[in-house]
Amino acid sequence: MIIIADGGSTKTNWCLVTEDGKKVYFNTEGYNPYFASTEYIIKSLHEGLPTDLEKDKIREVNYYGAGCNVPEKNKIVADAMQAVFTNAKVSIGHDLLAAARALLGNNEGFAAILGTGTNTCTYDGKQITQNIDSGAYILGDEGSGCYIGKKLLVDYLRGYMPEAVRNIFWETYKLTPDEVNDRVYSQPLANRFCASFSKFVYDNNVNIEYSRSIVYNSFQDFFRNLVTHYPNYKDYTFNCIGSVGYNFRNVLEEVANENGMKVGNIIRSPIDNLVKYHLELASTTQI
Repeated sequence: MIIIADGGSTKTNWCLVTEDGKKVYFNTEGYNPYFASTEYIIKSLHEGLPTDLEKDKIREVNYYGAGCNVPEKNKIVADAMQAVFTNAKVSIGHDLLAAARALLGNNEGFAAILGTGTNTCTYDGKQITQNIDSGAYILGDEGSGCYIGKKLLVDYLRGYMPEAVRNIFWETYKLTPDEVNDRVYSQPLANRFCASFSKFVYDNNVNIEYSRSIVYNSFQDFFRNLVTHYPNYKDYTFNCIGSVGYNFRNVLEEVANENGMKVGNIIRSPIDNLVKYHLELASTTQI
């Protein structure tokens, strides 16, 4: 049995492929090694994995995760996976590589992630060829759920939020400005906290123009500061994975077109395409 997993900063999507080819899907929380230790991941996996999962019978784990872009961070996740799946060969890859393989398969092109965080790359059909650092949630991550949430929170703290929206925001969350600042600057996982408010932006029907302007400006920042800095970026189609890109795809398509890129694939999650990629890879290896 093999496992393929796509891990964001908030949620991990898993697929178990049994010996007879059956696919079993399940979810756990996300494990970004910049914020989670090996011990934390082990504990969370023991609590979050299905109780009937026969972990000792898994022979291969292919895990792609947010933050898994340098060896020392990969090791945090790899050690946790090996401790849980004791008999498996564990392979750890960056979630950006998962996005590229899911969106483009064996074809070259441009791929992006717009979820809790942001990432972008060009891909040659096998590996990532160029990646502009997103700056993560404090310095960058333009266009992400966290970035959209931060824009909303700034408007709330400064009193720029339209009154009708502010009233609903208060009724929904009951958060004072001091509590917002405490959650952002003193509590763990501030990126998830900020990103959670992108749902409010999506759900807000009281002032649609206000919500749309936040998303539109966030995506324009994403293109201006990241996408347009790739050489010959207009020669590629724009392909994207992630809940934010998927949920706000109408605005995203508009901004992409305004920046001279035709839109290719925009999907919520890479897991199905990743499973297909690895099964095809396995069948090719066995030939």
